[in-house]
Amino acid sequence: MKHGRKISGGKYKKSRKKKLYELKGQKRDVKLGTEKRKTQKVLGGNVKTFLLKGNMINVKIGKKTEKLEIKNVLETPSNRFLARQNILSKGNVVQTDKGKVRITNRPSQEGMVNGILIS
Repeated sequence: MKHGRKISGGKYKKSRKKKLYELKGQKRDVKLGTEKRKTQKVLGGNVKTFLLKGNMINVKIGKKTEKLEIKNVLETPSNRFLARQNILSKGNVVQTDKGKVRITNRPSQEGMVNGILIS
């Protein structure tokens, strides 16, 4: 069966185009570097903050939270090539002064990087 065609060979017609709020946003990879943010107006008159580059991470150690500097991206479970390019995403393991830290949030959508100490 050909993609986008009926069994009889006829074409499927789109019922309508996508609305503005249904369009996909731009893909944002958060890279390791001096901090850089971008704000964007969204639906309802609200403002979202995106992180484009970052070098600090909020790490929860016991009951305290410390702000540490990220030295390097060690591993990325979703895609090993992202670790080579020093791209920060959820689930990454990064190297800090206190040891290895796993990123627990989505930095491209929240405007900051949070994590927990794993060793």
